[in-house]
Amino acid sequence: MDSSTAGSRREATRQKLYEAAVTLIAEQGFSATTVDEIAERAGVAKGTVYYNFASKSVLFEELLRHGVGLLTASLKEAADGTDRAGGSKVDALDAMIRAGLVFIDRYPAFTQLYVAELWRTNRAWQSTLMVVRQRAVAVVEDVLRAGVGNGELSEEIDVPLTAAALVGMVLVAALDWQAFQPERSLDDVHAALSRLLQGRVSGTRA
Repeated sequence: MDSSTAGSRREATRQKLYEAAVTLIAEQGFSATTVDEIAERAGVAKGTVYYNFASKSVLFEELLRHGVGLLTASLKEAADGTDRAGGSKVDALDAMIRAGLVFIDRYPAFTQLYVAELWRTNRAWQSTLMVVRQRAVAVVEDVLRAGVGNGELSEEIDVPLTAAALVGMVLVAALDWQAFQPERSLDDVHAALSRLLQGRVSGTRA
C-alpha cells in the first residue's frame, strides 16, 4: 500500500470517528460518552481510536479543529467566489451568511456542540477553540475591512465586534431555525438574515 492510499484510508477512519463522536456527545454529553461507544458507533476497534487520537479529549479537540476548519473554508470560498463574480463586499457578506447556514444545516450536531463549548471555561481544549474561532471570524473581518477601505461600508464600523456579531447571528439564528422553526426553508432563513445585513428592516415613513 503506498503512502497516499494509507493516508486517505486513515483520513476516512478519522472522519468516521469524528462523526461518531459528534453524534454521541451531542446526544449524551462529553463526560458520559466513552471511547468504547465512539468506536462501536464508528464501526472500528477501540484500539483504532487510540491509534488516531491519544485520548477522548484529544479526539474532541481535533473534532472542533476539523469542524471549524470546514466552516472557515466554506466562508472563505463564499467570499472569494463573490470576488471572482465581481460582487460587492456586502454581496460577499451575504454569500457568507448563506454558506454558514448551509454548513449548519449539514452539520447541526457539530454546531450545537461548538456553540455550547464557546461558553465553557474549564475545558482542556479551550485555547484551541479560541484559535479556530478567531480564524473563522477573521475571514469576515477581512471582508469588512475591505468594504471600509473601498468606501462601501462606514469607517465607524467596529470590525472585530461586527464580524463576531455576524457569525453569532448566523449560528444562533440557524440553531433557532432548526429547533423551533424547522418548517422554514434555508432560502427563507437566508432572506430574513439578508434583510438584517442590508439594513432593510426599518419601515418607510412619508
